[in-house]
Amino acid sequence: MHQEPSKPNAPSCDRNRDPILAVLRERFAGHRRVLEIGSGTGQHAVHFGAAMPWLDWQCSEFADKLAGIRLWLDEAALPNTPAPIALDVARGPWPAAGGFDAVFTSNTLHIMGWPEVEAFFAGVGRVLHDAPGGTLVVYGPFNYGGAYTSDSNRDFDGWLKARDPRSGIRDFEAVAALASRAGLHIAADVAMPANNRCLVFSRRAAGRSTP
Repeated sequence: MHQEPSKPNAPSCDRNRDPILAVLRERFAGHRRVLEIGSGTGQHAVHFGAAMPWLDWQCSEFADKLAGIRLWLDEAALPNTPAPIALDVARGPWPAAGGFDAVFTSNTLHIMGWPEVEAFFAGVGRVLHDAPGGTLVVYGPFNYGGAYTSDSNRDFDGWLKARDPRSGIRDFEAVAALASRAGLHIAADVAMPANNRCLVFSRRAAGRSTP
């Protein structure tokens, strides 16, 4: 007997979605099309898409995860969440410049290897190249000056490296340098619950602020 697949579920999405939404409501207020990189289960997409109906929210993920995302999108049936697209940051295919004026990613940079992090910023830079005022928001844990911000982040980093030596919590300074090379400058660094951050990068202006 054929059994329909069940929707994937990430409990962390339910915990962090509202604090992230508070940042996105402000930072994406004047935007129209968002590319989410590493959409995971699709839970963030339906929550943010419902809360910000002025945005077209485009999910992207590895091809083998698209079916799970479709289950969330199909159930929500929102008019502003089109079918998810396949995207591997290292291999593409990346969308052409001009199609999006914002990019969002959550809990991805510490899962990728460093070459993939480099490819991520290079790709985002190309996507937003023709979008003056384009914005990138990155959610996750970060180190500062090579130091952990909490014991829990230290433990988490150890777990990540034991699972995959290529992964690990990234240094803010190294990430900001990659963004700068891609034409994106830090606009805000927002403290989030559970020792996470929302890093906001913009094509508009250099400088760092911490709300």
